[in-house]
Amino acid sequence: MKRGNQAIRVMIAGVGGGSLGTELMKSLRLAGRYELFGCDISPTAYGLYDKCFSKTFLVDPQNYVQSVLKACKDAGAVFLIPGGEQPSSLLAEAVHIFTDHRIHFLGNSPEVVQIFSDKSNTFRVLAECGCSIPKTKPLQSASDLDAVGLPCIVKPATGSGGSSGVFFAATVEEALIYAEFIRRTDRLPIAQEYIHLDEGEFTVGVLSLPDRTIAGSIALRRSLDAKLSVSYRGRGGVISSGYSQGFIGEFPDLCLQAEKIATASGSRGPLNIQGRVREGRLLPFEINPRFSASTFLRAMAGFNEVDMLIQHHLTGEVPARPAIKTGWYFRSLTETMVEQGDFR
Repeated sequence: MKRGNQAIRVMIAGVGGGSLGTELMKSLRLAGRYELFGCDISPTAYGLYDKCFSKTFLVDPQNYVQSVLKACKDAGAVFLIPGGEQPSSLLAEAVHIFTDHRIHFLGNSPEVVQIFSDKSNTFRVLAECGCSIPKTKPLQSASDLDAVGLPCIVKPATGSGGSSGVFFAATVEEALIYAEFIRRTDRLPIAQEYIHLDEGEFTVGVLSLPDRTIAGSIALRRSLDAKLSVSYRGRGGVISSGYSQGFIGEFPDLCLQAEKIATASGSRGPLNIQGRVREGRLLPFEINPRFSASTFLRAMAGFNEVDMLIQHHLTGEVPARPAIKTGWYFRSLTETMVEQGDFR
C-alpha cells in the first residue's frame, strides 16, 4: 500500500523473540503492502536483528513514550502498534501524544485497557453486562475458596498474560501458598474455578473499529498436546501457555459470545479472549485488549486483523468479513545468530 510514491510505514513497539511483535510483523509482511520498523527496550530482543524490518531502534525504558515517539519520527512511521502487554498499557495512556504528531496508534482505547488491566474489575464488568464468566473471587482466606471450589486456578489480578504466575491448586493448602506467593510480589491473588477441557479451550479474536462497529471475529480451538502450548500439566489439570496453536474453523456461536463481550466492554480495537467452554457457553479466563500472539495464525487463515484495521484508517471503509481457511495451524521457534559487532 502506498500513499503517492511513499510506502505506508508502520512501527511495532516490542519485538522480542516469539512475541506478539514478531507475529504482527509477519502478518503485515503477509499483506505485502507496508514498510516495517521495530523497536524494543532490550538489546537481546530477537526482532531488533530481523532483516524483515527496514530498520530497528533500541529505545530507552526510562523515557519510554518519548523514545518510541522519536523512533517513529525517525522512521517516518504513520502507524504505531504495541507488540505486547506492557507496551500496550504504556502507549495507550499516551495516545494523545502520538495523535498530536499524526501517528495512528493501533490499540484499544485507554478506557477499555483500564477495564481489562485488573481481572477483579474485568469479571465484575462482564457479570454486570450479563456475560458468562467462571466463578471468581479475591483470595484472602480459606473461606474464599467455598465460592470457587477445588481444584481451582490461583493467579494475580494483574499481569498474568501468557499464563505468567498462574497456578493449578488441588488443595486448600496449595491455593493459600500460591496466594501468599502472589501477595509477596505486590499483587492481589484471585481464585477461579477450574473449567475442564471436555468442550475445549479457545482463543477468540474480535476486531472492533474506532466507532465500536464489529469488523469480524475468529476462533481457534487450542491443541494442548505440544509442550510449547502447555504451561502446566498434572493431577487432572492443564494450564495452557501463551503460545496458541490448533484448529481454526467456523465456530459461530462462540464468536457471537465473544463479540457480545467486545460490545459490552465498549471495545474500539483488537480484543483477544481466551476461555474454555461448558455446555456451549464460552467462559473467559483471560481477556487482552490488544492483538494476540496468534495474530499471524489468524492472518494465514484469511483473517488479517492488523491489515484490516490499518486499511480502515486509510480508507474509512468497513472491511468485508473474510472467508476463513479451515484447518490446523501450528507454530514453532526460530533461531538466529548475531555477529558481535552488530549487537546493540
